[in-house]
Amino acid sequence: MRSFLEPGMLVRHPTQGEWGLGQVQSLINGKCTVNFEHKGKVVLDIRHVDLILDFSTGPSP
Repeated sequence: MRSFLEPGMLVRHPTQGEWGLGQVQSLINGKCTVNFEHKGKVVLDIRHVDLILDFSTGPSP
């Protein structure tokens, strides 16, 4: 799954559900910057975190 991540994709963190929906901002050398609706921008090492793709239309109101 990691190789399919691209900027703009919507994701969720597998263990931090309270962060809400996130949008991938960038992916460089295994580091993924995601802007989560309730946490803000977070840089994740995707070698250790399998983000979950979300096919919804966007953040909840």
